[in-house]
Amino acid sequence: MPPKKEIIVGIDPGFGRCGYGVVEVTPQGVGFIAAGCVETPRTSPQQARLGEIYSTLTRIVEKFKPDTLSIEKLFFARNTTTAVGVAESRGIALLVAHEHALKLREFAPLEVKMALTGYGRATKPQIKFMVSRLLGISHLPRQDDAVDALAIAITAAHTRVIHN
Repeated sequence: MPPKKEIIVGIDPGFGRCGYGVVEVTPQGVGFIAAGCVETPRTSPQQARLGEIYSTLTRIVEKFKPDTLSIEKLFFARNTTTAVGVAESRGIALLVAHEHALKLREFAPLEVKMALTGYGRATKPQIKFMVSRLLGISHLPRQDDAVDALAIAITAAHTRVIHN
């Protein structure tokens, strides 16, 4: 019986912009499926913004039917307001994973940088280069959050044998 393919959705949580990236893992490697951002207007009420993140992530999971949701772990930031919004967005993503019975993988930013480049202080251009190279695509999404989400998904794909 041939090995089963696996679909992984990566999430770069954010309140104003929540990145997502969907990849497919096959015996031939990791391939690009989709990527983008859920963007919420600053003028919308908090609950409406979180509702938009929830609705969009739910649609993405229902459309692509991933096996795994991989997400960036929280790290302490200087801007408390930003950290709270990221935590809320992350909570929404975790809820979507729970509702759809997805395997969950969590990675610190350092782990993602190490997995993609072998260097924990890799720059954004270095991450973009490796995402493009590993997925075999020349045109990446324009939003850094979407590229970061793809990097998180690729990290889950490259570490799944070790941790599952």
